[in-house]
Amino acid sequence: MGIIGDSLEQAAAATFTRPIPATAGAQIRFLVKHAKGSTRTVAQRLGVSQRTVERYLTGQIRRPRPDLASRLADEVRKDWQPRVRERARRQAATSTGIVVEARARFGYTAAPGTTDDARIRWITQALPPIYAARLFTAQDVGASEQELRNIVAEGLQEIYFRDNGRRAGGLLVEFTDIDHAAFDYL
Repeated sequence: MGIIGDSLEQAAAATFTRPIPATAGAQIRFLVKHAKGSTRTVAQRLGVSQRTVERYLTGQIRRPRPDLASRLADEVRKDWQPRVRERARRQAATSTGIVVEARARFGYTAAPGTTDDARIRWITQALPPIYAARLFTAQDVGASEQELRNIVAEGLQEIYFRDNGRRAGGLLVEFTDIDHAAFDYL
């Protein structure tokens, strides 16, 4: 994924009501249970052998390598509390919206003679539910990073720069060189 997709995943993970399992053994047990007992499926997800997964289950291995520990935590986070995650996404997409915090280069296509040179800006803006719903739908169908950026740019263009149509009617915002992006559900 890209910076926008990863930031959406982090926002979803922030809605968890319980922390993910702390030890590697507990994380492996969770993944095996979620895979309906298939150690082969878990091994493929983690990029290790089936025997390695079995060794974690029996307690023969307790501490994973740093790269495996990171992949293991990421895989558990993907499957952890799906109903809590879905409820938070549904609420953001229908009633509360989503907050975007971005440090990026914003440029404008506007009338000649205006000050529309691109520059780095740090913007924190709440977007209405319609943009949250569009982001979630695009993410679910596997949209590219550029498509997700375009949705965020359109939302910031309408809400932040055009002030919901009250000013700068012909302004088109370019959202490039993203240095930081974070999302939070309202």
